[in-house]
Amino acid sequence: MIFVEPGYRLDATAEKAIYDQHQNRVEDAGYRHFLNRLVDPLIERLKPGSTGLDFGCGPGPALAAMLNEAGFAATTYDPYYADYPERLARHYDFVTCTEAIEHFYQPGREWRQLLAMLAPGGRLGLMTKLARDQAAFANWHYKQDPTHVSFFSRDTFLWLAARDGLGIEFIGADVILLHKPESV
Repeated sequence: MIFVEPGYRLDATAEKAIYDQHQNRVEDAGYRHFLNRLVDPLIERLKPGSTGLDFGCGPGPALAAMLNEAGFAATTYDPYYADYPERLARHYDFVTCTEAIEHFYQPGREWRQLLAMLAPGGRLGLMTKLARDQAAFANWHYKQDPTHVSFFSRDTFLWLAARDGLGIEFIGADVILLHKPESV
């Protein structure tokens, strides 16, 4: 895992100003196509009637809308756009985090929060670009976004899954599905 030291991070006002420029609208067909890389494999693995949380939904909660349209009950949380801390105290059948985990200032704490919200048998669906190696990282476009402060690799997710007793699947280049066991 690679992370940006706190002294190099943006303050909350500057960070939100960048997020406000995102055009991730619910009705944007291109954005929905992008999100389907996570939505399609996730819903194939969900039981009918599953409930979930889109963690880090951003200004346009398209992913939650897509999951609701598919018959699942999805709600949202985002520290800037859907700041409802009570939603973090519940358990869900699934939690999604698309293009948000790379924004985590305290990835260990936030990872534990994601897992704590998963009910037994729950699914965690992530979408993020994966760091490959030091040489590739040096010229990687993904690190140029000043709001990206935590970079995970395939090995990082394999280690986390093993440590936390999770099943793991890598779907394509940037979708990771984790599965919490039914009982611990």
